[in-house]
Amino acid sequence: MPYRVYILECSDGSYYTGSTSDVDKRLWQHQEGVMPSAYTYSRRPVKLLWVSEEVDRYSDALRYERQVKGWSRAKKEALIRGDYDLIHEIVKEERKRREGKVR
Repeated sequence: MPYRVYILECSDGSYYTGSTSDVDKRLWQHQEGVMPSAYTYSRRPVKLLWVSEEVDRYSDALRYERQVKGWSRAKKEALIRGDYDLIHEIVKEERKRREGKVR
């Protein structure tokens, strides 16, 4: 069964990243507020901004989801736009900042 990672924009402007085997069904669940404890429940309506390519294993989708969740807003916005060059530039700048703090 294929899985995908997705990014939603919430009504408060925040981003939510998740993974699923059925994007349409999962988007409907977010929109309807099926789970009152969910991050998106009080931030509805939500808007689907980005969906990844399919991966075959759930573990791969979950790993990718966790990676994207850890990204800065700027990096997520570059991903949403498909601006992979900017993602690489952001990574380089992050690396420079980290290395500068270590020394």
